[in-house]
Amino acid sequence: VQLVESGGGLVQPGGSLRLSCVASGRTFGAMGWFRQAPGKEREFVAAIMWIGTTISYRDSLKDRFTISRDTAKNTVYLQMNSLKPEDTAVYYCATSEKIASVIAGRVDSWGQGTQVTVSS
Repeated sequence: VQLVESGGGLVQPGGSLRLSCVASGRTFGAMGWFRQAPGKEREFVAAIMWIGTTISYRDSLKDRFTISRDTAKNTVYLQMNSLKPEDTAVYYCATSEKIASVIAGRVDSWGQGTQVTVSS
C-alpha cells in the first residue's frame, strides 16, 4: 500500500487546515494520523476504520480535530480547527489491519508526511 498525504502548510493560530491521505494498492482495515514535532516522539492523533463507525482520537485533540473517510476515493481526511502553535509538526498517515494496532503505532505502512506550521 502507498499512502500520500497533502494539505499541510502555514496557518495562523486559530486557523484551520484539512489534511488528506490517499491510499493506493492493497488497503488495510484501519487508517490513522500521527504527528511528530521537532525534538519529540511521534504521537497518535486519530484513527478510523474503512468500514463501520469506529473512530478514535487522542483525548487532548478530539474537540478540535475530526477524522473522516471517503471510501470511493480511498481517502482519509483530518480536519484541524482552532490550530495552536503546539500543533506544529509533520503529520503522517498510517495504516494497519486493526484500529487498535494503529492506535498503538503498530502500523504496516507510513506516508511520507506533510508539514503543518502554526505561526503568526
